[in-house]
Amino acid sequence: MRIRWLYPTVLFAAVLLPSPCTSQEKDIAGRVEKIRIYPGDLVLRAKLDTGAKNCSLHAPNMTKFARNGERWVRFTVKNHKGEETTIERKIVREAKIKDAKSEPQRRPVIMLGICLGRQYREVEVNLVDRTEFIYPILIGRSFMIGHIIVDPELKYTSQPACVGAPLP
Repeated sequence: MRIRWLYPTVLFAAVLLPSPCTSQEKDIAGRVEKIRIYPGDLVLRAKLDTGAKNCSLHAPNMTKFARNGERWVRFTVKNHKGEETTIERKIVREAKIKDAKSEPQRRPVIMLGICLGRQYREVEVNLVDRTEFIYPILIGRSFMIGHIIVDPELKYTSQPACVGAPLP
């Protein structure tokens, strides 16, 4: 008789309760964090946005050019301290970004290394003029999924200190 209620109770706990190992495998970050970008080795303040699929970087002075028959882009990134770096990257594709307030935009997409806390990955980043925004880079789900849990109450939980990131 006792065994009859034990099985449904164990099944309920296994299926409906969160797995304790899930949050242990992921880092917890706040809604705003410091990140480091590669190439450039520059620390930027970033907004983490779980509603955005991809990352977007402020690049108001983009210059597109050809190199060895491929499309490239050159732009300068500046942080809140006035430090800046010029980056040249191959354009991997053009993204069509839809905004509720305006017409769809076509943006160049590059591969960029991003370090947030101890997480380093190279991800697609679209380039756009983010002058109207507080933070020069928006970190989307493509970087966070499977690795980061965002706690919107927190800000600046860690410094970018990635193992495996390229040397400056």
